Amino acid sequence: MTGAIGIKGHCAHCDITFELKAWQLNAIAIEVPFDCPYCQRVLALNCPRQLRHFKALDHWALVRPGMVALTCVVLIVALVAEWLGLLSVLGQFNLSSLVVLVHFAVLRYARHQQRLTLNLQAVNPALPIKQLARIACARLGQQ
Repeated sequence: MTGAIGIKGHCAHCDITFELKAWQLNAIAIEVPFDCPYCQRVLALNCPRQLRHFKALDHWALVRPGMVALTCVVLIVALVAEWLGLLSVLGQFNLSSLVVLVHFAVLRYARHQQRLTLNLQAVNPALPIKQLARIACARLGQQ
């Protein structure tokens, strides 16, 4: 599925670009840092412009089914208009060709908008793991 999404991450620390997996995309969406698969540094998306662009990808999710529905409806309407004599066969063919061309152009543009490389910066975790373990043990001991 990640190959179809086309979103890549670029680690600023080890300078490697890699395909982001679904759980990494979810971590970026909820702004939780995650480990780089290569250098094991904790990464986060700090650029507000890229974060806005990443969150705007939700708007492109319905383009494909919407275009399929629109194309089908226009092709059926053109066929019915040709049967009723409102369009000639050549007019119906031109309209159908134009709709299919627009369909593929819009899908190509949407796919281009979804291809994205996010620049991920290495961040320091808020607390080291040892401190987090001590806090967890203390809280469990209180119960």
